Amino acid sequence: MLRALDIRDLLIIDRLELAFQPGLNVLTGETGAGKSILLDSLGFVLGWRGRADLVRQGAAQGEVLAVFDLGADHPARSVLQDAGLPVTDELILRRVNTAEGRKTAWVNDRRCSGEVLRALSDTLVELHGQQDDRGLLNPRGHRAMLDAFGRLDGLRADVQAAWTALSGARAALNTAETALDAMRAEDEFLRHAVAELDALAPEPGEDAELDARRRGMQGAARIRDDVARGLALLGSDGAESAMGEAMRWLDGVADRAEGALDAPLAALGRALVELGEAQAGVETCLDALDFDPFELEQTEERLFAIRGMARKHGVGADDLGAFADDLRQRLRALDAGDADIAARRSAVKAAQAGYDAAAGSLSAARAEAAARLDAAVGAELAPLKMERAVFQTLLEPGEPGPSGRDAVAFRVATNPGAPAGPLDKIASGGELSRFLLALKVCLSARQSGLTMIFDEIDRGVGGATADAVGRRLAALAREGQVLVVTHSPQVAARGAHHWRVEKRVDAGATLSTVTALPQSARIDEIARMLAGDTITAEARAAARALLAG
Repeated sequence: MLRALDIRDLLIIDRLELAFQPGLNVLTGETGAGKSILLDSLGFVLGWRGRADLVRQGAAQGEVLAVFDLGADHPARSVLQDAGLPVTDELILRRVNTAEGRKTAWVNDRRCSGEVLRALSDTLVELHGQQDDRGLLNPRGHRAMLDAFGRLDGLRADVQAAWTALSGARAALNTAETALDAMRAEDEFLRHAVAELDALAPEPGEDAELDARRRGMQGAARIRDDVARGLALLGSDGAESAMGEAMRWLDGVADRAEGALDAPLAALGRALVELGEAQAGVETCLDALDFDPFELEQTEERLFAIRGMARKHGVGADDLGAFADDLRQRLRALDAGDADIAARRSAVKAAQAGYDAAAGSLSAARAEAAARLDAAVGAELAPLKMERAVFQTLLEPGEPGPSGRDAVAFRVATNPGAPAGPLDKIASGGELSRFLLALKVCLSARQSGLTMIFDEIDRGVGGATADAVGRRLAALAREGQVLVVTHSPQVAARGAHHWRVEKRVDAGATLSTVTALPQSARIDEIARMLAGDTITAEARAAARALLAG
C-alpha cells in the first residue's frame, strides 16, 4: 500500500506531502490543476519512462519520495532480495532529477538502477486509464491475467517443467548429432590409425628399452674384434703357450741351479693361474659381446617405427598407448553413435509427449477459465449500463513455449451482431473505461499487494452509469488501496478519502497544491463538480445525497 508521497520542486509543485490511506482515495480538481502531475511524480519515483522536463523552473533539482507498506508475502520482497537490497516492512523509494537531466535513485537508502525501480513498480502499483498500454490493454499480458484468474499456477509450473525437460532433451540430441557428424568426418582416419596402432602395439617405456639395446649392440660391434684379438694373444697360441714353454725349460734345469730358479718358477706358476683367470674373464666378455646382427636390424626397425608413429600423431613415444586407447574410445562411440542417437530421439519423443500432455491440460483449464471470466465480466457490465455488450476471451494456437501453446487476447463487441475486436479499437472512451473497470473487478481478487490507480477512467460517463462506476471502484478498494483521479461527482462521493488539487499563483509563480478534505469540505467540492463555479443550495443538497448514497 502507498502510504506517503513527498514531492519537491517538480513541474508546478514546490513542496507537497501526501499521506494516503487504505480504501478508495479520490483526487478531484479543475482541469489543469495538476492532477496528472501527481501521477507523473509517482511514475518518476517508480522508474516509469515519462516526460524529461520535470524539474520546477528555477530549482536545481526535483525530488520524489514514496513510502510503501509491504505485507509479509508481498512480491516486492523477492525483488529486493534478488537485487541485494534491504528487505523491511517499510519500503522507501527516493529519486532525484537534476536540472541537467541526471537521475539518481535510492531504495531503502541504497543506490539502485531504474531497472530495479521498474521491477519493484510492477509489484507495487498498477495504473489504468483510457490509454492504458501498461495494463489491461496490452495483449501481451492477457495470458498471465487469465492464468491468475483461473488459479492455474500449478498447471503452468507443470508446463514449465515439461518445457525445460523437452528443451534439455532437444539440446542433448543436437549435441550428440553434431558430435557424431564430426566423428563420421574422421571415420576413415580413426579406423586406419587404430589398425596401425594395434599392429604396432607399443608398450610404455619400450622406446627407452629399445634405444638402450640398440646402443649396446652397436657398441659391441665396435669392440668385439679387439677383444677377440686380445683373447687370442692370451690363449694357447699366445702368452699361455710362451709361459708354458718357458716353465718347461726352466724346470728342466732347476735341480742344477741350486734353488736359484725356485722362486721364478713359483712366480710363473702363479702367473699362469692369473693368466687363466684373465683369459676366462675375456672369454666371458667376448660371449657377452656376441649378438645376432639380424636382432640389431629388428630392434632398429621397431625403434624407428615407434618414433615415426609418435611424430605422425604429435605425441610422445610413451604416450602412444594412451593415444591409441583414446582413438579406440572415439571409434567405439562412433560405432555406437546410431544407437545413442536413436535413444536420444526416443527421449525427445517422450519429452514432447510429456509437454503436449501438460500443455493440453493447461489449454483445457484456460478454456474453462476463459468461459468463467467471460461470464464474470458480463455480469459486471450490466450494472455499468452495458448489458448489450459482449466480452470474449479468445484462445488461439500460439508458439509453444514454457507458458504453453496458447495465444490469449481479450476481445469486445459493443453491440449484438457486431464483430469483436481489441478493447482499444472497438470501444469508445466511456465504454472502454467501463470495460476496463469490469475486467479489473473480476481480476482483482487474484492479485495482492497492488495499489491500483485509475486515471479518469470514468471519462465519458455520467448519471447512473457514473454511480455504478463509483460503486465498483469502492468495492474494488475494500480489500486494498485504490487511487482515482476523477471529474465525476458520483465517483468522488464513493471515496473513503478525498483530496482536492488546486492551482494558485504565489509571487508570480504558478503552483499546485493538494488538500485533504474533511466531510464538510467534501460537500462543497462535490457541489462544485455538480454545479460549476457557483455553488447553489440545491447543489449542496445533491452533494449531501450523493455522499449519503
